[in-house]
Amino acid sequence: MTAGLAAAVAMSAACSLGPPPSSDAVAPLDPGTVGVTTAPESSDPADESSRSPTATPEPDDEPAEPAEPAAPTHWQVGASPLPERPDGLGEILPTPPELVDRRLPTPDLLPAPPDERYAAAVETVPEELLARSTWHAGCPVAATDLRYLTMSFWGFDGGHHTGEMLVHADVADAIVTAFGRLHADRFPIEEMRVTAAWELDTAPTGDGNNTSAFVCRAAVGSGAWSAHASGLAVDVNPFVNPYVRSDGVVLPELASAYVDRGRVRDGMILEGDVVTAAFDEIGWTWGGRWSSPSDLMHFSATGG
Repeated sequence: MTAGLAAAVAMSAACSLGPPPSSDAVAPLDPGTVGVTTAPESSDPADESSRSPTATPEPDDEPAEPAEPAAPTHWQVGASPLPERPDGLGEILPTPPELVDRRLPTPDLLPAPPDERYAAAVETVPEELLARSTWHAGCPVAATDLRYLTMSFWGFDGGHHTGEMLVHADVADAIVTAFGRLHADRFPIEEMRVTAAWELDTAPTGDGNNTSAFVCRAAVGSGAWSAHASGLAVDVNPFVNPYVRSDGVVLPELASAYVDRGRVRDGMILEGDVVTAAFDEIGWTWGGRWSSPSDLMHFSATGG
């Protein structure tokens, strides 16, 4: 099993900073106020004979006002765990209609860039960031050999955002350069944040689309560490660039609509585009060039 599979399994978990909520978010209908008119009482209740006969109301030919439509249901990433297969993956299901042409907004975890210029920084990893990441003492990379990156990116929502990433110190500058090219081309990225430890232990939801690098995890089905576990691999928009295996496995598990690369949509990586060119320039390997599995999200400094 390849290194890309391990990372894809982790990425198919929820993509919010807290544990997955229990249900999708639905905006409730705000009912309008119903007005009631009361007929005035007679000024002389004793004089019943002076009153006009009660008129039969004419049929109301005016059509009733249509009820206000309910607000649409919005997809909430990580809200619905999938049934699990014997191999530990989630059940591979058809892509929900809301995600076939995926354009979800980007949650802002860090302050937005002050202007449209590309901004990036490379730092040693802050203690609080290390504590919420997947790093632990048994990982194949020392904490001191990791670097914390912040980089500007354009979201699927068209907004300008600041993302974060953990990578190996040896490749930090190269990654900043590659994502600078993506930014200059306005290539859309839905989300860019550090994978949290709790995400590795939650049931798969198959709808994640987080662009990430370091995940301390062994390759599924093998005792070998993945390239992600050393901060030497990056997955870009994993939902719209899924991992596809010849036995029908697709990761994330709800991303089957993106197996057909002939229908180009936002965030997809294609041969010869700005993404493959940017990573070719820094000498990284693209998993989309593998015959089987095809790991369309995956770029690696190690070739695996």
